[in-house]
Amino acid sequence: MNDNLYKITESESLYHHLEQLSPEEILIGINMEDQKVALVVEKCIPTIAGFIEDLLPRMKQGGRLFYLGAGTSGRLGILDASECPPTFGVSPDRVVGLIAGGDAAIRKAQEYAEDDENAGWLELLKYNINSSDTVVGIAASGTTPYVVGTLRKVQAAGILTACITCNPMAPIIEVASHPLVAVVGPEFITGSTRMKAGTAQKLILNMISTTVMISLGHVKGNKMVDMQLTNEKLIIRGTRMIIDATGWPEEKARETLMAMGSVRAVLDSI
Repeated sequence: MNDNLYKITESESLYHHLEQLSPEEILIGINMEDQKVALVVEKCIPTIAGFIEDLLPRMKQGGRLFYLGAGTSGRLGILDASECPPTFGVSPDRVVGLIAGGDAAIRKAQEYAEDDENAGWLELLKYNINSSDTVVGIAASGTTPYVVGTLRKVQAAGILTACITCNPMAPIIEVASHPLVAVVGPEFITGSTRMKAGTAQKLILNMISTTVMISLGHVKGNKMVDMQLTNEKLIIRGTRMIIDATGWPEEKARETLMAMGSVRAVLDSI
């Protein structure tokens, strides 16, 4: 096999005759493999930190962060992006997730959508992508045409790029200024990258968005002071934050929170 075409993400599982295993044996095997993922991601921390150091000045100047992927990778990017507004109170256009095949692909796979090298770039143009923005391509294999082709155009346009992949020799690395490579090894089911590779991608995306939002001032102490009060659970959480910070009785804390609209507004007014 040509080494340039060989993908670790497609390599043979360490487990065999899965259909002959009991449910408990299957669960143990999956869990054993999952335990390897965090240790692999730990090794990526220096490169993730280097990327964030380049990303932050752009975000502070109003730049946006775009995630781009196909299939599971695209869905994970959309998940991380969609959590930023309710968690940190930022506008939905600050962190944007794009997936091959469009929104329909979030729920149902779109045939051959990931093979279009130009679709991602055309989508970014609709957002008026510019040099203050940043694009992260997410592809477990690191070969997805939709992602690789887009990053190539993004990089040529002088826009900051990064990638999250699980293959150390992947083509995507060549078109990303900051390759974030988590080599998690073969999947429990051969080639099923929604498992370990997907978990690694999710961990790295969490690390990126959380670190950025803390650095942009959307966390105070260890509290989500800018979170949106979109349900009773979050109102109760916000009320508790205010009680912890002020010692106020619950009724006063809740009434003030509802009147001012955010935990930050209340704390800043004290």
